[in-house]
Amino acid sequence: MSVAMRIRRSGSEVGKLVRDRIPEIIRAGGGDPVVTVLGDADYREALLEKLFEEAAELREASAAGVAEEIADVLEVLRAVAHVHGYEWWDIEKIAEVKRTERGAFLERLHLG
Repeated sequence: MSVAMRIRRSGSEVGKLVRDRIPEIIRAGGGDPVVTVLGDADYREALLEKLFEEAAELREASAAGVAEEIADVLEVLRAVAHVHGYEWWDIEKIAEVKRTERGAFLERLHLG
């Protein structure tokens, strides 16, 4: 189950998609999160917002933090695949075909 959570900060509320165990972790720390389970359309939109958020964090990450941020992006991508009815291995197979046909991004080629 994925949830959206409004977190009270300085009198205002911030809505964001959070990992499944975050409300439990907040409660264990004495907090009282306001949690809403999203419907399909809202969940898909929230996942894309989360993907952009995590990609921005990856862009700003230090060398030591890059692996953790890549893991966060990967977790969101797995959820996007799942909500669209794909297993992760389906995505891996598609990626392999594209890699074989078009290559990867390892040679640092830039057009223009």
